[in-house]
Amino acid sequence: MKKTSYFFMLSCFLLLGCTGTKKLADTNHTDKGWRKLFNGKDINDWFVKINHHPVGENFGNTFRVEDGMIRISYDQYGDFNDQFGHLYYKTPFSYYKLRFEYRFVGKQQKGAPDYTLLNSGVMFHSQDPRTMLKDQDWPISIEMQLLGGFGDGKPRPTGNMCSPGTDVVYKGRVSPDHCINSTSKTYDGEQWVKGELIVLGNKLITHIINGDTVLQYSKPTIGGGVAHGYDLKYKQDGKSLSSGFIALQSEGQPVDFRNIEIKQLPETDH
Repeated sequence: MKKTSYFFMLSCFLLLGCTGTKKLADTNHTDKGWRKLFNGKDINDWFVKINHHPVGENFGNTFRVEDGMIRISYDQYGDFNDQFGHLYYKTPFSYYKLRFEYRFVGKQQKGAPDYTLLNSGVMFHSQDPRTMLKDQDWPISIEMQLLGGFGDGKPRPTGNMCSPGTDVVYKGRVSPDHCINSTSKTYDGEQWVKGELIVLGNKLITHIINGDTVLQYSKPTIGGGVAHGYDLKYKQDGKSLSSGFIALQSEGQPVDFRNIEIKQLPETDH
């Protein structure tokens, strides 16, 4: 090899090496402040509430950890019997970014309502599950609804908003609808999809799917219907929701979650 070629190659190598280091530094900077809610090993920092069961009872081993994922399964169920469930992280949050990945797998459980096919969600600003009654179906909360496509070419967006026992302001007015569709693409099959929430207390809430902002709304309050069987003292219609618990949903469709992380935000910046 000629000497000039050697120095040229060496210079290129050093330049690429510096560039690669810069990219790594940028990535580390971007990820600064994130922490895992799910450690990939167990759900000791989480607790369960399933309809028709007391808080803390993980009926049928619905929520389990396998291969570094939280798996929601019904292989120990008979008829589904409206046993809607939620897996709650142990502490509430107010201002934060939440990111996670999910995929739909398997077949819908026998007896689950038709609307739960390829349907799950992440609840937030939720009431404390320890305040839920045994036969309460949904927590008073806001839901980032997750939907899978049916493979029929028809649009079925994911990252929507649903509001069990709550109201939100959308396009300048309190929405009369229980669910608001996002502008996301449709995701068919068992592919992993990345979801992200940006929650600013009782102000702005943003839904992001695979890096695209797909929905924004604001001013969540207690109100509306859909949730049933709750203790009346926790359904204070008109009360602003500025914080609450985060939960993964089980409503009859097997689904996997992984890489669940949170980054808390300072309230003074917003």
